[in-house]
Amino acid sequence: MKLLDSKGRLFGKVSVLDLGAALVIFLVIVGIFVVPGKSGVSSIAQMSKQPIEVDVIVRGLGIRDPQSLFEQFQTNKKTNIVIRNQPAGEVEIKKVSPFERNTLVPQPDGSVKALPDPRPEAAYYTDMILTLGGEAEITDTGAVLGSQKVKIGTLIELEGKNYNFNSSTIDVRILK
Repeated sequence: MKLLDSKGRLFGKVSVLDLGAALVIFLVIVGIFVVPGKSGVSSIAQMSKQPIEVDVIVRGLGIRDPQSLFEQFQTNKKTNIVIRNQPAGEVEIKKVSPFERNTLVPQPDGSVKALPDPRPEAAYYTDMILTLGGEAEITDTGAVLGSQKVKIGTLIELEGKNYNFNSSTIDVRILK
């Protein structure tokens, strides 16, 4: 009896193509269930968390009553953050530093002075620096807050009960 007949069947009963397809399906099942590897384990999850402080700057936030927002930051010291469109958890608002909007005014002697912006619409825009505190995983490449790396220049969206605005990271400090 021949091993392969003229139609490509083993011992005249099983097709070589069917046997190959069954072998591929078997290897896929073994690869998925028996040898899963590290697909379900995050290497970041193994790291210890350390406290960090992140300074963010907010420029030109349009708001009717900036003082009420500052008071809300003082009473509710927590805010949710979103980094790269991914929720990154809740952080503490440690410090709020508003600063005045200025405009450059040329002087008669040719010099330039920064003076408070006299335009009426400037009253509805505010600039501030917020210091946020939280727990982050420290890697060789930087701090990871809520599975997202935080570095200078990273855009962070702050979200609270009645506010949602973007800010830019200007400093990241790892506390010991």
